[in-house]
Amino acid sequence: MAKDIKFEAAARGALADGVTKLADAVKVTLGPKGRYVAIEKSYGAPTITNDGVTVAREVELENPVENMGAQMVREAAVKTNDVAGDGTTTAT
Repeated sequence: MAKDIKFEAAARGALADGVTKLADAVKVTLGPKGRYVAIEKSYGAPTITNDGVTVAREVELENPVENMGAQMVREAAVKTNDVAGDGTTTAT
């Protein structure tokens, strides 16, 4: 499969769009008045959660470059969860 190579503004813009899309999905869970998010599963009932890292783990974007941006932020949230066990929504 051929690789799609992006440079400069196009690459930065697509990565930033992916980060923004993930942040928009996660930021509603932030704080004591954080809201719940419903996550559709391919099997069984949907998952309802207000945990930022759980939401971040489930976000999968169609655009591969945007998805890379989201993956970078997701990795930070997962590592924060592994080390500290808290602050995952803030890390996202």
